[in-house]
Amino acid sequence: MANSVLEIKNASLDIKKDRILEDITLKMEAGKVYGLLGRNGAGKTSLLSLISSFRKPTRGVVTIDGQDPYENAELMPKVDFLYEVDYSEEYRTPEDFCRMTKRYKQDFDIDYAYALFDGFRIDRKKALNRMSKGQQAAVNAVLGLASNSPITIFDEVTNGMDAPSREYFYQKVLEANARTPRIMILSTHIVSEMEYLFDEVIIIHQGRLMLQEPLDIFLERGFRVTGPKEKVEHFTREMDVLATESLGPTQSDMVLGHLEETQMKDAKSRYLNITPLKLQELFIRMTEDREGVQ
Repeated sequence: MANSVLEIKNASLDIKKDRILEDITLKMEAGKVYGLLGRNGAGKTSLLSLISSFRKPTRGVVTIDGQDPYENAELMPKVDFLYEVDYSEEYRTPEDFCRMTKRYKQDFDIDYAYALFDGFRIDRKKALNRMSKGQQAAVNAVLGLASNSPITIFDEVTNGMDAPSREYFYQKVLEANARTPRIMILSTHIVSEMEYLFDEVIIIHQGRLMLQEPLDIFLERGFRVTGPKEKVEHFTREMDVLATESLGPTQSDMVLGHLEETQMKDAKSRYLNITPLKLQELFIRMTEDREGVQ
């Protein structure tokens, strides 16, 4: 399973009479970190529940190395789905959880888990219900990182963590995938912090797949033009302007599309500043309608 391939083909999910996901087709492979983005209610967690066999698609298929993982006792332990859990009634310790996990996940690395607890400054002999939300989130993150599962999913796993803990987690995501290449999926709303972790970006919008692209290619979809108001307006007048910001005589336009070499020279001759967009800017603008109403 070292080089697992996860495929989703034409998968839809209905819950009662509601269509939650519509005709999703994706392919993911080991050694990459995938950023799963979408607004609240877009269907991110529902998609993750299909991948982790919590639900079966109403139509279409999900396969891991060509096999259906749903109720497949051999494949199900290969997927680890970490999400925010309420530990307020949990009297067991992180050590207890490590021992339990090792029983059904043979690749779980207890020594690595203990090293990660030290890195997060977690007392692994302390009951989870006596920990802060941030510490509980860190325990969850450690269980996922040390699982070595061929498919490891983190759904908003940094909720509650302070900035140093989040930074430590990001560093360890990169390290874990170098130690044991796997399919790692990060579903998050803290896009700006995690951008550098992603090899590929997957955007779900209103239950449909908007795109799956390598991060560098995705970021070429747009740019920002900044300069004197009249010059910027003239330069971008035929372009697909996503948003405009003004500060006194200066204007900054966010534009969807590519610039040709001649346009770059034109911008330079007008003393206009062209800069790439950040992932979060592009994601927000692409998933809103132009009136700004979701």
